Amino acid sequence: MEIFPERLKSLRENRKDVDKKWTQKYVANKIGVARETYTGYERGTKSPPMETANRLADLFDVTTDYLTGRSDDPNPQTESDNPNRAFHNFEDITEQEKEYLEEQLRIFRKLKKDK
Repeated sequence: MEIFPERLKSLRENRKDVDKKWTQKYVANKIGVARETYTGYERGTKSPPMETANRLADLFDVTTDYLTGRSDDPNPQTESDNPNRAFHNFEDITEQEKEYLEEQLRIFRKLKKDK
């Protein structure tokens, strides 16, 4: 099996284990395609256009590189995720303060994404 359909199915099924609403139909509706089209993505009989692949990556909170097998890390930290960029003296604050700021940033991004 190709990596894209394998990872796509695994991501959906892992969510379905926690919340039964994560059916193929649910995901298809979320990304704006027919259920049959989405089923083709999971089976590897269809390849999504880049815009749809981006929607899938956003929905599952992973990178397109992870979906396509270019990376094994679903959420690599990028330079823009680095809190050092926001504070010129980030090295001078305590570990507890760093953890708090990082958690606040994660919460903010999740809320922003869920809008």
